[in-house]
Amino acid sequence: MSEPRKILVTSALPYANGSIHLGHMLEYIQTDMWVRFQKHRGNQCTYVCADDAHGSAIMLRAEKEGITPEQLIANVQAEHSADFAEFLVDFDNFHSTHSEENRELSSAIYIKLREAGHIATRSITQYFDPEKKMFLADRFIKGTCPKCGTDDQYGDNCEKCGATYAPTDLKNPKSAISGATPVLKDSQHFFFKLPDFDAMLKSWTRSGALQDAVANKIAEWLDAGLQQWDISRDAPYFGFEIPDEPGKYFYVWLDAPIGYMASFKNLCARRPELDFDAYWAKDSTTELYHFIGKDIVNFHALFWPAMLEGAGYRKPTAINVHGYLTVNGQKMSKSRGTFIKARTYLDHLSPEYLRYYYASKLGRGVDDLDLNLEDFVQKVNSDLVGKVVNIASRCAGFIHKGNAGVMVEGNAAPELTDAFLAAAPSIAEAYEARDFARAMREIMGLADRANAWIAEKAPWAMAKQEGKQDEVQAVCALGINLFRQLVIFLKPVLPVLAADAEAFLNVAPLTWADHSTLLANHQLNAFKPLMTRIDPVKVQAMSDASKEDLVASQTDTGDAALQGNGELVKEPLAAEIEFDAFAAVDLRVALILKAEAVEGADKLLRLTLDIGDEQRNVFSGIKSAYPNPAELEGRLTMMIANLKPRKMRFGISEGMVMAAGPGGEEIYLLSPDSGAKPGQRIK
Repeated sequence: MSEPRKILVTSALPYANGSIHLGHMLEYIQTDMWVRFQKHRGNQCTYVCADDAHGSAIMLRAEKEGITPEQLIANVQAEHSADFAEFLVDFDNFHSTHSEENRELSSAIYIKLREAGHIATRSITQYFDPEKKMFLADRFIKGTCPKCGTDDQYGDNCEKCGATYAPTDLKNPKSAISGATPVLKDSQHFFFKLPDFDAMLKSWTRSGALQDAVANKIAEWLDAGLQQWDISRDAPYFGFEIPDEPGKYFYVWLDAPIGYMASFKNLCARRPELDFDAYWAKDSTTELYHFIGKDIVNFHALFWPAMLEGAGYRKPTAINVHGYLTVNGQKMSKSRGTFIKARTYLDHLSPEYLRYYYASKLGRGVDDLDLNLEDFVQKVNSDLVGKVVNIASRCAGFIHKGNAGVMVEGNAAPELTDAFLAAAPSIAEAYEARDFARAMREIMGLADRANAWIAEKAPWAMAKQEGKQDEVQAVCALGINLFRQLVIFLKPVLPVLAADAEAFLNVAPLTWADHSTLLANHQLNAFKPLMTRIDPVKVQAMSDASKEDLVASQTDTGDAALQGNGELVKEPLAAEIEFDAFAAVDLRVALILKAEAVEGADKLLRLTLDIGDEQRNVFSGIKSAYPNPAELEGRLTMMIANLKPRKMRFGISEGMVMAAGPGGEEIYLLSPDSGAKPGQRIK
């Protein structure tokens, strides 16, 4: 028997400036399933990750919230850790890039690169905010587009005409942070000489370490010629100071991937069987895999391997790249309730539903994956409840009633058990190749065969016939054995279902090798339902709650939000509509009869509105601006009266009141002129 493989696995580091959503979870679930499969097979597989905790965005958000960056990243790490744990993502270590291990490793790698001649310095000219006393990244500058003259555009591209330009080309530039007029200022910056590694990268990126589509994209960049990479930022900046350079900090993307090493080093201090050098030395025989999204390929497939090479460390065995998540065929949308946070999902549905659905859709390529909510309900209910769990629920009762819960010895269908045994190598190969969709298809094909055989034998009919009791027991015993095989194959995807099945089967935790044996003369425990069908009402409630999250995020951030590594993202204008569409909106004067906070909702008020000939119940996310809701009672406002009622977890909302403002405490209900009467239409 071959020696167990020694494998180190990472996922991209979530940024410590926001919540985890289902798009993020695609990557962590994908990685976790692959890691669980490796452990299931007996390999020594270690899974580490960390919060990406540095950058201007974190510094500015902490300042806005009146807390230190350290407090902010600690709060976010606790939230992230809880979400990952409930989604059954089983990290061996979840650390932070703001750690002593990362500080030491980042400094040591930089010094090695500097000593080897791979660091250059030169002065660059940037915009500087004279009020905030900080240099401004492109996305922290706003002004008038130099091409089309549109105001309020960011420093690198125009959202109106699509033009790209240098921030110095903007007309009437303003700081997006303070509003001050920025000034041009010179500063010494430090650069990693990426072109030094051109030949190595051309060879390594075609070595099989990347999927073909990714290698082809990297080849375009390589053919265009590599540029030196700016790895420094000026104070004030939340990050690590560059050795021997006071006031200069490592750019967040330099120390972020080193965070993989730091998290592993932190774990090694607690796990004596793990040796840091054995995994990261240039001549290491261990395996190293990174799972990432296609938006950060350049950092992982160019900068990172070049840094490792230059500092004398090993390069990744492979970088596994996945596509984006869409929901119902479109980019995730807050207004449609499809921008779903991990916590919002967990408030309504089992994590194993989503783990299975992602597995059923994930191939080994970089194609985007669509979470179609109707298909999600149908597929989980059909495959997991209707096929897999159905086998156990069909057979367990007959064994308990007819043989005191003891499975008889024997094999009532050798050809079927042979088919299950023969399928195992192919399923394992699909898991290894990260072709989870193929693995799920093959597993469900086996489940179909098992169900068809049980239906053909019909033990429920035989149980009513004299002299058929032994055959009933033989059929049901094999049915339970086939169910056990399916659970073994599905365990990397569905660890909770597997644990519950192990309790019912009265067996120790199942390993992959157990698929080659059958239970005989074996006592089962009482059968309890292992999984229930998804109720579509809960999916709708999740979407409705996500729309409530939108109210919170918009009122908290106004027209822009800090996102990603310091990116200030402006909410785009909605698509233009025809006048007829606007004219169809029935805008009415409404009298607020009652206003009250909604128990269990942080942002919502429940408003009872008089619109002349009827009363309406409307939920509105304006609680932050009106902490004493009773003050709204007796006031006139405006509402959209012909908006389709929307079911929310707190009740039915029968319209929408009109409000404006940047958010937070500055939200203002719109009111008609004096003399208006409830029910009057506004034209």
